[in-house]
Amino acid sequence: MGLEELFTVAFQALRRHKLRSGLTLLGVIIGVATVVSVLSVISGLNDYVTSKVINLNPDVLVFTKYGILRSRAEFILARRRKPVTMRDLAVVREECKSCGGVGAQADQQASVRSGPRKLSNVAITGYTANVSTMLNVDLEAGRFFTESEERHAAPAAVIGFDVKDQLFPGQDPIGRTVYVHGYPLHVVGLQKRLGNVLGQNKDNVVFVPITFLQRVLTSYDGISLLVRPARAMAGLLETEDEVRAILRSLRKTPFRQDDPFGVVGSEAIQALWRSISAGAFALMLLISGISLVVGAIVIANIMFVSVVERTSEIGLRKSLGARSRDIRRQFLLESAMLSALGGAIGVAAGSLVALAVSQLFPAEVRLSFVVLGLGVATLTGVLAGLAPASAAAKLPPIEALRYE
Repeated sequence: MGLEELFTVAFQALRRHKLRSGLTLLGVIIGVATVVSVLSVISGLNDYVTSKVINLNPDVLVFTKYGILRSRAEFILARRRKPVTMRDLAVVREECKSCGGVGAQADQQASVRSGPRKLSNVAITGYTANVSTMLNVDLEAGRFFTESEERHAAPAAVIGFDVKDQLFPGQDPIGRTVYVHGYPLHVVGLQKRLGNVLGQNKDNVVFVPITFLQRVLTSYDGISLLVRPARAMAGLLETEDEVRAILRSLRKTPFRQDDPFGVVGSEAIQALWRSISAGAFALMLLISGISLVVGAIVIANIMFVSVVERTSEIGLRKSLGARSRDIRRQFLLESAMLSALGGAIGVAAGSLVALAVSQLFPAEVRLSFVVLGLGVATLTGVLAGLAPASAAAKLPPIEALRYE
């Protein structure tokens, strides 16, 4: 029995029971749609986190009082630590031999005003001048502040697009003045529009020299210490160990005690994100696995019913020369085609779900997800059809012809 004839017979058998075939596909459709949609969302979020959320260059380390906190107990412990300060920055700059660059960052929230216009809850971030080379700070216009402006605590500012749109609508903000806590700041740069990143507005920001922030805007002296190795990625571990040793020495930390500070890098953030997304992936596997198992059971049950309904047909075909393997291949093909059709519908449904979700969260449907969905569906059908196909192939022709 040729392959073309097998496909023709299998297709005609499925067409005879359209409603039953459609209901049989539901489990497979749900399982495949779940796989495609969740994989698309996780993939899109992974790329989004890498490109948008993590604004560190891969070879930059951040030493902070808190670091990455995974529990309330870690947060309570971190609150008791001494903050990293500008004194630590000065010592690390002087003592660290493997450091190619050492910078700092500090943050606070404040209102920003220009004339009668005002914008509340703006993130005021103080930077050292060299941070523009350590972070992915892209400017639409103007410049970043200089080392001289940092040393003299100059009132210079780089603003985000929300600040520009609210305070200077339709105007060029470069050279204009904004006020923070009543202190005038000269706008020297405009950051590129970034939009919202996982609910956090990246355009509602003002960057100032860290010296101005600490001497004028706030009395808190805590900072985040940014370090870049002289040998880039090749020297990352060496630099991390050296800076850790310097900070532990400054705090007189005993050898056996944990670091009294946290270390954050782009790889650490990505590792944390991967652990979070792995939970969503495991949940997806559970849901889709249950749906596919249910679908396989339904397909197997329907194929057994089909074998019983077509017992006389099987006997007639065997008496006319059809071999057992032809019967087995026919029923396996029917089961695989049925499941593959469900996989195709599931891929389409999952892609539509991912497209709808992409309006709120990043999602990316890849060809590999489509192939995976169709492959899993087809494999499910083949496995579900093994037992019914074997049962059909083993029917004795005489018994089958006598079946009523």
